[in-house]
Amino acid sequence: MTDWDKLRIFHAVATAQSFTRAGEVLHLSQSAISRQVAALEESLQVALFHRHARGLLLTEQGEILFRTVSEMLTRLAMAENALLESKERPRGPLKITAPVAIGTTWLTPHMREFGELYPDIRLTLLADDRELDLTKREADVAIRLFPARHPDLVQKLLTTLNNSLYASNDYLRARGVPQKPQDLASHRLITYGEEPNLPFAEVNWILEAGAGREEKREPYFVINSLLGMLKAVESSIGIAGLPDYMAQGSPRISKVLPELKGPPTEVYFIYSVDLRNSKRVKVFKEFLLRKLTEDGLSKAA
Repeated sequence: MTDWDKLRIFHAVATAQSFTRAGEVLHLSQSAISRQVAALEESLQVALFHRHARGLLLTEQGEILFRTVSEMLTRLAMAENALLESKERPRGPLKITAPVAIGTTWLTPHMREFGELYPDIRLTLLADDRELDLTKREADVAIRLFPARHPDLVQKLLTTLNNSLYASNDYLRARGVPQKPQDLASHRLITYGEEPNLPFAEVNWILEAGAGREEKREPYFVINSLLGMLKAVESSIGIAGLPDYMAQGSPRISKVLPELKGPPTEVYFIYSVDLRNSKRVKVFKEFLLRKLTEDGLSKAA
């Protein structure tokens, strides 16, 4: 029977593609790591790695073993979490992934209250506009601006966020307040960069909002960050289309052309079907719904 410690070390090496980096993660020497992998290869009578100048690459047999061990580790983590969930109070780790803007400007300020309510839940927040794979436990739950597509994921529509145009009070005093959508053509417009991972669809709606067929608007300042767009507005660089939840807390900026609304953005709470009975997931979802209502961001608001 293959030693579990050797499999754990093999998985760390395959993930890091290096004996040295795996040793740092596992707090073992490079020589100890190398000996364990060699012993595993000898017991299985197959080569698991190609030694390459760029690092260690898995052989075909190594790929098969890596997938199997990864599944074992995932199931072990699920079993550990299930045992923790069997206790009365919600406890254990909860890894959350959320878009950068929502994660930093809205969710993070509420985490102190959640921690006081549930001190036995250890929170990790991954603020990332990429789509992390919940089926591979890259995170436990996700707050996303698009629905889940994988059949093994459970989702709930939390709310629908509104988007409006904003500019700083100083900018409006210096350059005038737009009175109609066509006036935007003569203003400095701030947009999001052309990135593969947009924070939400139609993020650059300011370029077409209320525009006539012949009107073409060009951005004055482009930045690939919603937080950066907010800072640019606060710095009087120009006008931007922003989610209302981001802008409402800034006293230095005002809504422009309030009758002009951007595309609504649906917000979903998503988790793996394996966590459908998790107390940690349940209380976190209920907490989110309550805070959205208190902040005036619920579906009914």
